[in-house]
Amino acid sequence: MQLPKGVEWAAHCLVVLERLTEDHPVANSTLAEVYGLSPTYLNKHLQALTRHGLLISMPGSAGGFTLSRPASEITLADVVEALEGGGPIFRCTEIRCDGLFQPHSAEIRASGSCAIAAAMWTAEQAWRHSLAAVSITDLVQGVDAVSSKNLNEFVENKNVKVGPIL
Repeated sequence: MQLPKGVEWAAHCLVVLERLTEDHPVANSTLAEVYGLSPTYLNKHLQALTRHGLLISMPGSAGGFTLSRPASEITLADVVEALEGGGPIFRCTEIRCDGLFQPHSAEIRASGSCAIAAAMWTAEQAWRHSLAAVSITDLVQGVDAVSSKNLNEFVENKNVKVGPIL
């Protein structure tokens, strides 16, 4: 399984928004510049986060994005769901009832759920539970000193209007 780059991009942008915003939105172009990303492609992900209620988008020349609620209430599970949906990762197609086993498919189904599907579902639930336990605040606290210094210098050099920087 591989999550698309957009999940990583979105999580990093949420960390930056937590660190930079108070009442001041941060422009998509600023967020894209921080990480050297395509503003057009990044904006698609930020709009998905907005539709999912994780961000607030403010239009206009002074507009941009802010977190919709405290970073402690936004988790990595929220980010993945906003960008990838909340559906199951593994979809059992019941091949245990096909081919050689097709004549016995009714008996096989009656015997209970597929052990492979059950194991995959259990693993997925553990993964989602693990993501739900990590908030954006947790990630902010884990930002390394070099990244913090570089972000602070970027803000000062670009004269980005922000709230207090951690």
